[in-house]
Amino acid sequence: MSAKGSVPRGTLPFVVALVGSATLAALTFGEAVHARASAQARAELGDNQRYGEELIASHQGRTCNVVVLGFADRGDRPNAVNRWRARIAARTALRLAAHGVTITVICCGGAARGTRPEADLLAETVRATGWLGEIRCDRESVSTWENITNARKLLNDSAMIAICSNGLHAAKARAYLRRQDLRLANRLVPADDYRFGEMILFKPIFAAVGLWKLASLRSVSRGT
Repeated sequence: MSAKGSVPRGTLPFVVALVGSATLAALTFGEAVHARASAQARAELGDNQRYGEELIASHQGRTCNVVVLGFADRGDRPNAVNRWRARIAARTALRLAAHGVTITVICCGGAARGTRPEADLLAETVRATGWLGEIRCDRESVSTWENITNARKLLNDSAMIAICSNGLHAAKARAYLRRQDLRLANRLVPADDYRFGEMILFKPIFAAVGLWKLASLRSVSRGT
């Protein structure tokens, strides 16, 4: 029997198990939502996860704009989220380039919260990740809508377009492109945006926020 006012015996293991279960559920939720978003993009736009066969054969000698979207950054070095997005852009560019597609990387984002434009922070990280090809920068935009608006001015004519961010944010950006220019949206291809375990602690947050924002976007589209 526990002394008066003391914690009942077995409480600590129960709390530890409860916290562990909740953490596991959150991490699983984050992975599942991002995996589903990536799968939906491939189904919607055509599967370029393999970066070959059908897609590359149909675009042999073609070009692709790899558009990477910035995240608010207060420092003069890229934060974890911008490094994540830059990795997505670099691996998308490198794998397409390996199959003969000419790539232009477009980094988007102004100095929304810091002293340096997000585009410059992204460009540095894309370079550090191994991309040696062309990079263009939009250093003015401070929202996803503006990212897309300004990136359109930097696109190569008749090129494919891969929008790089976490899966749900990229889906929102693709929806914005459809609203701004359906002709350009017809050139969208999916980015290589999902890796199991990548940024695993961040994914639950981005999954929850991303689902909410996409739901809001669809409600506006339906006029509700």
